[in-house]
Amino acid sequence: MAASNASKRSRSAADASRDPVLWAVSVSRLSTLIGDVVPEFGDRARIEMVNLGFEDAVRQVRRRAGEECDVLISAGSNGAYLKHRVDKPVVLIRASGFDLMQALSRARSLSDRIGVVTHETDMPPFAEFRRMFELPIEQRAFVTAEDARNRVAELVNRGVKAIVGTGLVVELAEQAGVSGLLLYSADSIRTAFETALDIAGLVRGSGGRERPAPRRVSRRGGNPRAVADGFLGHSEAAVQVREAVAIYAGTDATVLIEGDTGTGKELVAQALHQASGRAADGFVAVNCGAVAESLLEAELFGYEEGAFTGSRRGGRIGLIESAHRGTLFLDEIGEMPLPLQTRLLRVLEEREVLRVGSSRPVPVDVRVIAATHRHIEDMVGEGGFRRDLYYRLNVLRIALPGLARRRQDVAMLAEHFLSSGAQQGSDFGLELDASALALLEAHDWPGNVRELRNLMERLSVIARAGGQLTIDAGLLLRHAPELAASPSPLRAAPSAGRKPDRVQLQQALERSAGDRASVAAQFGISRTTLWRWLRDAGLQ
Repeated sequence: MAASNASKRSRSAADASRDPVLWAVSVSRLSTLIGDVVPEFGDRARIEMVNLGFEDAVRQVRRRAGEECDVLISAGSNGAYLKHRVDKPVVLIRASGFDLMQALSRARSLSDRIGVVTHETDMPPFAEFRRMFELPIEQRAFVTAEDARNRVAELVNRGVKAIVGTGLVVELAEQAGVSGLLLYSADSIRTAFETALDIAGLVRGSGGRERPAPRRVSRRGGNPRAVADGFLGHSEAAVQVREAVAIYAGTDATVLIEGDTGTGKELVAQALHQASGRAADGFVAVNCGAVAESLLEAELFGYEEGAFTGSRRGGRIGLIESAHRGTLFLDEIGEMPLPLQTRLLRVLEEREVLRVGSSRPVPVDVRVIAATHRHIEDMVGEGGFRRDLYYRLNVLRIALPGLARRRQDVAMLAEHFLSSGAQQGSDFGLELDASALALLEAHDWPGNVRELRNLMERLSVIARAGGQLTIDAGLLLRHAPELAASPSPLRAAPSAGRKPDRVQLQQALERSAGDRASVAAQFGISRTTLWRWLRDAGLQ
């Protein structure tokens, strides 16, 4: 019996110490793109390409059941087929909306008759893209390989000359004599690999602290200044945020970041980490609202072997232990259940963590940064958040302003995001004219910086497809009609050559948070003329 237990412990330790093993299963054109991405993960996992599909892939996985493999990665119909027929986790490569826009942009350069064929599990929203591209895009879905062949044949018979789709669809399109364009991008594959590494950590568990399983650990932004400068803007609010990051990075005190969705809470948390003495160690992030309550305790605190039904051999360390000597970022802390708030308070006060099913606390050295879009003080008053935990988290506070409160930064941010989009594939620079900038600066931006970034990425793809160098108000409103609902200065301002009254000038200053260059652009005048108008109105 003793020998048997020793053998089990030996296997558990070996399993915990080895690198994750991932099999990428693809038989189509997607294999080439996956192969290009694999080297990026070579130091984090052992990755094998399995160039088989459907039943052939299933037989291969079953035949090699005794070999080490933690997670399979696949896509489209092949991935869906595997998911229901093998006893290993399968991560599907999923195309994003931006992937679709890029693929449609390439397709448009080949033909005005475009089709999109995807597996039923990978269906991006098409109505928006049809409107954006002003093209009669034909869309079809398939389940089996034979379905895909029939859908492609149908589109070819309808005169479609360029078909966007999965790897299987691309091959079928080219066999039918039309252009095939792959829907997926390298970024989509990277996302799938990151997800697979996370799942591999759950599957394998961990037998010791020295070699924890891979977790949601990021080492992005090796240059601390570059991360902090990511909170762009000349507004007083943006400057205050960057100054707070510079000051708070020098201490290990807990930080509470407050701000609406899309204001950049994780960006600021990353900046605090990268500018701190903990930058050489991990930045571990967990979204408290994205993990089921029943799993969050084991995710955060880890568990011992046999702690509950289904627990892994050797137990598993939690995210808090994974952040040892680094930074733990608790996003959406307001969503954390009350029982776990009590356990987190102990970690903050005692600097030790107690795994589920254990009676022996483990010391941890971790800096905690929490973030929320909710009003925690109100939750405390309503009994939804522990008062003592709130005080323990709220040692240092950074309040992130919404974009509507820093309108003078909109132009700089928009141009920055356009420039970033250009670097991803455009060989010419895009610019916004004064009419477009005025619309952007007048919008309320309920989605804040994230909404602006997504819009600029969309416009970059659309303008590139149409060969346009300048984005004006017409193009902007055609592809972002929500901007028309804003109290646009283009409608509030007087016609050209007519001097605005005092109220109109005051409103323009308020919309632009006092940025006179922006106000001058709104009215289409020089700053000298604006200065004269303000002086005459008593607003100088």
